[in-house]
Amino acid sequence: MAPVTLDTLPQTVTRFLAAHRLHDTAAQLANFTPDATVTDEGATHSGVDAVERWLNRTAGEYTYTIEPTAVHETSDREYTVTQRLEGDFPGGIVDLNFRFTLRDGLIERLVIEP
Repeated sequence: MAPVTLDTLPQTVTRFLAAHRLHDTAAQLANFTPDATVTDEGATHSGVDAVERWLNRTAGEYTYTIEPTAVHETSDREYTVTQRLEGDFPGGIVDLNFRFTLRDGLIERLVIEP
């Protein structure tokens, strides 16, 4: 596999990351399949309506900045972007892996974990 950088990630992933940084729920949601799942903080949110509720909740919960620190491709449809979040949440700083699985050019599954 070729080396991966933020510039060479699939557009769906880069669009999601840009919208995530801006807390733009509609723009983030546009990158998911209708049956997508998101797992974050040990809870799985299935389907576009549940993902939208998760996005809205997380956007207003804390104030934070996001800085990508590493990018990995594990298959032709799986990518991991490690991001450092700094903000007013407990602990103040955390490195999280955003593991994306794509289908038909959209995010089918997103798992966020340390």
